[in-house]
Amino acid sequence: MRKIIAMISAACAAFALNMTSVLPSQAKEPLKVGFVYVGPISDHGWSYQHDQARIEVEKYFGDKIKTSFIESVSKSSDAERAIERLARSGYELIFATSFSHMNPTIKVARKFPRVKFETATGYKLTKNVAPYGGRFYEGRFVIGQLAAKVSKTGVAGYIAPFAIPEVIRGMNAFVLGARTVNPDFQIKPVWVNSWYDPGREADAAKALIDQGVDIMVQHTDSPAPLQVAQERGIKGFGQASDMSRFAPDAQITAIVDYWGAYYKRRIQAVLDGNWKAENTWGGFNQDMVHMAPVKNVNAELVALAKDTQKKISDGKIVIFKGPLKRQDGTVFLKDGEVATDKQLLEMNFFLEGMKAPLPN
Repeated sequence: MRKIIAMISAACAAFALNMTSVLPSQAKEPLKVGFVYVGPISDHGWSYQHDQARIEVEKYFGDKIKTSFIESVSKSSDAERAIERLARSGYELIFATSFSHMNPTIKVARKFPRVKFETATGYKLTKNVAPYGGRFYEGRFVIGQLAAKVSKTGVAGYIAPFAIPEVIRGMNAFVLGARTVNPDFQIKPVWVNSWYDPGREADAAKALIDQGVDIMVQHTDSPAPLQVAQERGIKGFGQASDMSRFAPDAQITAIVDYWGAYYKRRIQAVLDGNWKAENTWGGFNQDMVHMAPVKNVNAELVALAKDTQKKISDGKIVIFKGPLKRQDGTVFLKDGEVATDKQLLEMNFFLEGMKAPLPN
């Protein structure tokens, strides 16, 4: 009897081993990561750079993740629907890449507590919503110095989208950088009320040049202003990505938003099971802000840009440090006082000496 039982047991074990070898393995499903963009990926600016980072993480993680994106989502109501669509479709990590997506993300996140959400340039932090952004104003200080060195008029044309803290902070940083070279430097802004509108951006650039500006700056996402600068024979700066291919003789440099390293860290945290909601605001030394190669100027200015970038990274240059006053003459920072992140994130005023008014 014992011999028969042993033979049956051996047969069962062999059968089980054989079945294990022929059955498909239970492979883990890839992590689904979604992206929502405020503009088209063809803007060659803000949304383009986010999508380049998405492509980078796809290559990096391979079959461990699956990504998709929804582009040109600028309205809050559209953003809420797009973000919720991804959450309902099983996406476990969703990056909403615009300040205008922040409140819609918060609303959707309450419905999907197990989904992890991140909002670019947002500031609201919850258990499953993490804000992140780049200190792009560091790059604007650098280009301010270069603009003041190149400009003969001491006035830069500045194409701006909306009067929100991110934009105002950048304009102030640009002028602070410029005034280390020319204490009387000014900007002449045109507010186009859009992040991406090539036609309106081009018209604004033409109007500014007609008014006598000789350097072009933008916080909008298409290369149209730089292309106009190229046509009219003046210099300018790219926005969010290296736009030199559109204006090879006009672009001096560009502030390049680099999201690849950040997205890798956050995706890896989800894969490892240790993602947590936290606020990230990184600049040059956190590898979130880069500068395109400095061209179309002399070697002295190339060296100046590199030196300033290094000093900002090392903390030797603190951009918003007192004494500084608001445009209305009230004190913003006392002598030696350094602006807090909260003060910078809420900045809604121009600094003293700037003639241009903010829109109501």
